[in-house]
Amino acid sequence: MDRLVRLVGGAILVAIGVASIAHILPAGTIMGVIATLVGLVFFGTGLTRFCLFYQLLGVDTCNAP
Repeated sequence: MDRLVRLVGGAILVAIGVASIAHILPAGTIMGVIATLVGLVFFGTGLTRFCLFYQLLGVDTCNAP
């Protein structure tokens, strides 16, 4: 479930960020860049199944034994 949320949420954030950078949404360029970067990090952790923050906290959301 965590992976799916990261993939979908990351893709949505990237889309919002790119739309803001292109001035399609009125969020501003800086917010667009931030949203794009955060979305890329979320999407990347969803693809690789590795989150450094979770590892530092000892959290495991994988169902594998």
